[in-house]
Amino acid sequence: MTRPARRRLTATALTVVALTAGATACSSGDGTTTATAEDSGTYTVWDPYPQFAKDSDWAKLLDDCGGKAGVTIKRTAFDTSDLTNKALLAAQQDNSPDVLILDNPVVSTLAEAGVLTTTDENKVDTSKADPNLLAAGQADGRTYGTPIGANTLALYYNKDVLKAAGVDVASIKDWASLTAALEKVKKAGKKGITFSAIGTEEGSFQFLPWFWGSGAQLTDLDSAQAVSALSLWNDWLKKGYAPNSVINNTQTTSWQEFASGDYAFAENGTWQLANAEKAGFDYGVLPIPASDGGNAAAPTGGEFVTVPVQGDTGRYATTRKLVSCLTSTENLYATDTTLSYVAPTAEVQDKQVAENAGLKPWVEAVKAAKGRTSDDLGTTYPKISEQMWKAVQSALSGAESPEDALAKAQSAVK
Repeated sequence: MTRPARRRLTATALTVVALTAGATACSSGDGTTTATAEDSGTYTVWDPYPQFAKDSDWAKLLDDCGGKAGVTIKRTAFDTSDLTNKALLAAQQDNSPDVLILDNPVVSTLAEAGVLTTTDENKVDTSKADPNLLAAGQADGRTYGTPIGANTLALYYNKDVLKAAGVDVASIKDWASLTAALEKVKKAGKKGITFSAIGTEEGSFQFLPWFWGSGAQLTDLDSAQAVSALSLWNDWLKKGYAPNSVINNTQTTSWQEFASGDYAFAENGTWQLANAEKAGFDYGVLPIPASDGGNAAAPTGGEFVTVPVQGDTGRYATTRKLVSCLTSTENLYATDTTLSYVAPTAEVQDKQVAENAGLKPWVEAVKAAKGRTSDDLGTTYPKISEQMWKAVQSALSGAESPEDALAKAQSAVK
């Protein structure tokens, strides 16, 4: 790595910390924390899956891919925030892993820092990946990896609560019809909708479908469309359709409210599917509607498989084999099932729906989803997001009007 790249690495470290601060911490996995290969036949992989032990299907897949490529895999698992910081430090020391699996918003940050190779350089094939998902790993016209899977947000709904309130879920097409449904639910003596509006990246993540669903752009936080989105949430609180607890809710505590059985709707993600099955009531899933109808773009979660810069460029050929194996159609299906992800390719998505029809609304939501760093926002996204969640907090707490809160946010970003 050149010295200018090292200077940029130092400058971007704070951005990475800001971007990942809202992530839930996990204990790091067993294994060495150095990325140095013990010999030319050993290739290192760093991933954000400490929940998967050495005997897990994921670890076995890594070993299998290594075997097919004729090398030994040395895997280290970190929690998300620790992984990105370790990746920056390793790059500064010219000691990066061969394969780095990253939370998708971090890709553009590490790319700008000079940590990652482009797919033109490493020859990784991304042709089968859905363009909207691939966009999360693109910056300045270059692609820096390939998605291994995606999750996003949708509306879970309690069928019993809606039936008791006389709400036909098929009638919910836009914001007006959703709000009308919430009104009926409240009149029936039940609770409307719960979500997370906490003052962290989680709050921005949950607000984005409504923000984008209004037609707003992240470069214009105080547009009339953006104001309409924040006003929607604000009005729901004022009318009692959503609880005041959303201001402090994480996505986990929001889910716990929905799991009580009293709420009609909860905005949450694919990662709650297993919990939904255990909830004890009949549920369904509805893509988040846009203001005037259709599906709103929800932010994509999930990881990218990337190839860091190596001093020995001869390693890329074997690394490409490893990435191709990990993201093959056969292996994506098994991996994304384990991770509760929607696959990044149409072929595997079709297989997922064929095996589990309940995934259909999630596939639809992912197809409409959008990367938080898309539109070439790159490392400016964390700054925008911070001002967004502050505006949401200010408006929902009653400290400022949605108009004033978003005007302040836009001024701060500038």
